[in-house]
Amino acid sequence: MEYIVSARKYRPTTFDTVVGQLALTTTLKNAVKSGKLAHAYLFCGPRGVGKTTCARIFAKAINCMSPTPDGEACGQCESCQAFNEQRSFNIFELDAASNNSVEHIKTLMEQTRIPPQVGKYKVFIIDEVHMLSTAAFNAFLKTLEEPPAHVIFILATTEKHKILPTILSRCQIYDFERMTVRNTIEHLKSVAEKEGITYEEEALAVIAEKADGGMRDALSIFDQAASFCQGNITYQKVIEDLNVLDSENYFQIIDLAIINKVADIMVLLNSVINKGFDGGLLIQGLAKHVRNVLMAKDPQTLPLLEVSDQQRQRYQEQAQKCETPFLYKALQLMNQCDINYRQSSNKRLLVELTLIEIAQITQPDEGPSAGRCPRRLKSLFKQLIQQAQPKQAAPQVAAVEPVVSPPNVSSASNDSSVSSDSSNPKLTTTYNASARPQLKNKVGFSWNNLLNKEKRGKINLIPGTLGANDPNVAAAKDEELIFSQEDLELQWMSMCNRMPQKLSGIATRMKNMNPTILEFPHVEVLVENQLAMQQMEEIKGSILKTLQIYLHNKSITLSMRIAEHQEQEKILSRREQFEQMEKENPSITKLRELLSLELA
Repeated sequence: MEYIVSARKYRPTTFDTVVGQLALTTTLKNAVKSGKLAHAYLFCGPRGVGKTTCARIFAKAINCMSPTPDGEACGQCESCQAFNEQRSFNIFELDAASNNSVEHIKTLMEQTRIPPQVGKYKVFIIDEVHMLSTAAFNAFLKTLEEPPAHVIFILATTEKHKILPTILSRCQIYDFERMTVRNTIEHLKSVAEKEGITYEEEALAVIAEKADGGMRDALSIFDQAASFCQGNITYQKVIEDLNVLDSENYFQIIDLAIINKVADIMVLLNSVINKGFDGGLLIQGLAKHVRNVLMAKDPQTLPLLEVSDQQRQRYQEQAQKCETPFLYKALQLMNQCDINYRQSSNKRLLVELTLIEIAQITQPDEGPSAGRCPRRLKSLFKQLIQQAQPKQAAPQVAAVEPVVSPPNVSSASNDSSVSSDSSNPKLTTTYNASARPQLKNKVGFSWNNLLNKEKRGKINLIPGTLGANDPNVAAAKDEELIFSQEDLELQWMSMCNRMPQKLSGIATRMKNMNPTILEFPHVEVLVENQLAMQQMEEIKGSILKTLQIYLHNKSITLSMRIAEHQEQEKILSRREQFEQMEKENPSITKLRELLSLELA
């Protein structure tokens, strides 16, 4: 016995057997009952939803000699028998994908002149009509507008936007809907029962989701799964055969994220990637899963879940565990990851960071500084961090220096103080082992200055400055240390490099400026022109505050003036720089001649 695939074997033959297009089929049946038939119809919609099938059923019902009271073809008359045996001369099918020239349309138009021998109408079904050329459309236009009384055109297409507006205005347009998951599952159940195949509803739900709204695709996948499962379609075998990521992974990730189990999520992600699944596919599937969980939280949105009954129950159970803000934030993070995934050079790292942030949404903030940066990664392994922190050592007396005591010293501190000279009442020295070593005259480097030397060049922002949000810097902002011209130039260049993107233009100009110390601690900056001066005046306060903090001197003052003509440095080209080097060092000329070099 010849094997016929399910998509052909169970193709609908009546309007009542068409799945998921109730409103449309009812309209067509009413038109047949009333005899109010248009001369042209356009069936449009996605693939595999029944456009050509409905066109054939409609053409059969139009020519039926004794239609049923509800508008269906009887299936017994000569016209119906001829159609069923594919020998009808009143119904013509044309594939516009391969017959799209003007000559093909002219041949079709000649056939419209011949009246039907049996029945009332000649029906021309043109499939994939959007493939016709513009010239063919124009040749078809006049006949479509005023066809003979015995001719009806039924056009079918998946791309309605490619059809000329003049064609659309002459047709009754029927938009076919996509198949819902629920309708697809029910139809697959009926096919499985007719074929004697056992199944799990979750397995049929996976097939329906994979078909993406097309019944023909769903039946083709069903045949494939039935062959692989040998008549017993199970969930595990279907996801193995179709290479679909198990939805159990999504449920586990969300359950682990709620309790901040980052390590377990990383292990699960690694196992998913090792099975050959792409990280972007995981994020897309997880986003869809979180959306379903969000829909399951409210009874009003519960019908929006296109899943099996068992899956719907699981979504409802997980929705009870998840807070709504968690779901909103998770969707936002995954949407951002999906946007950046294609441009990312390290896609796995992007997915891992996204999952880490999702797992930290419900983690409580740590300390007063938590929450300053919304995308700051919280501590993932608290116990390991606490173990790694060294215990605070007892203070040691390394290099004790005399510190000038304040005039009103408490009696408790006097007990531990040692007087260096009883005859001099103004100077009293104490030895404090825990105090920071400082220099009497504030000359040289303090501990804060040494720390700042190590941290120069790092980018952290202090509000209102062009500097850094560094506690060591902030602690030293009240000092009055002496700084050199070299220190000034270093901090000036570091400040220019840290300036935000919106100030990149003036930052580039400032790099060519050389601040100088006129009379310590007054700093002067020569500006090249009036435009640069206006831009500098707008941020002068931030520049001054930044220099005071980073040079550890709160007494710094800043003045700016436009450079005189003789003070402006000429910007030399590459050739001028080379010529100047040759004047200063004749050996360069000899080296160029020896190697026969030319300046490009």
